[in-house]
Amino acid sequence: MTEPYYTLATDTVFEQAIKKSRFIARLYRITDEADAQAKIAAVRTQDAKATHHCFAYMLGDDDHIQRMSDDGEPSGTAGVPILEALKLNQVHDVLAVVTRYFGGIKLGAGGLIRAYNSTPVQAIQAVGKVQRVLQTKLAVTIDYRNVDALTYFLTQHQLTTLTTNYAVKVQVIIAVDTDAVTATQTAINNLLSGQASFANQGQQYNEVAI
Repeated sequence: MTEPYYTLATDTVFEQAIKKSRFIARLYRITDEADAQAKIAAVRTQDAKATHHCFAYMLGDDDHIQRMSDDGEPSGTAGVPILEALKLNQVHDVLAVVTRYFGGIKLGAGGLIRAYNSTPVQAIQAVGKVQRVLQTKLAVTIDYRNVDALTYFLTQHQLTTLTTNYAVKVQVIIAVDTDAVTATQTAINNLLSGQASFANQGQQYNEVAI
C-alpha cells in the first residue's frame, strides 16, 4: 500500500429531501463483492416500497473493482454520480446505496445528478473518515514514578496506548507510526532522563481519525 488508505469511520445513514423526493444514502464499509451485494439486497428489503435503489461501490486498495447501478433512473444520472462521490472523497472498500422515494416532481437529468452525488457526499462529511496507517507496537518499560509523566507525554502527542502491564515495573505498549519510532524513543528518553527501555513488538495497520 503506497498511497494513503482512507475509508469511512463507520457505517452511516443520511437523508435529504429535494422537491418532495426523499433521498436516503446508506454507506457501508465492505470486504468483498458478496458483502456488497448482501447489503444492497438488505436495503431493497428494508425499503421495499421505494422507487429506486441506486448504488456504487469500490473495492481494493487501488479500487480495481468498481460497480454502479442507476436502478431505473435515466442512464448516467445516479450510479455515476454516486461513484464520483466515493472517488472525490477517496474512500476505499465502501458501498453507497441511495434510495429514492419519488415525490411527484421530476428533477431532470441535472437535478438527479446533483441529488445522487450530494447525498452520499454529505453522508461522508457527516460521519468522517479514518486513515489506515502502518504502525509499530512499541513496548515502553518504566518505573512507577514515571507513569504520570509518560501518560501526559502520550496525551500531548496523541499516541495511542494499546495495553498497560503492571509488574515490578510498568510496561506501556503504544502504537507509533513506523517512521516515527526512533524519534519517539528519543523524546521519551529525554523526558525521563534515559530511565526507559524499549522493545519493538511488530507492525500492524491501525485506523486513525482524520
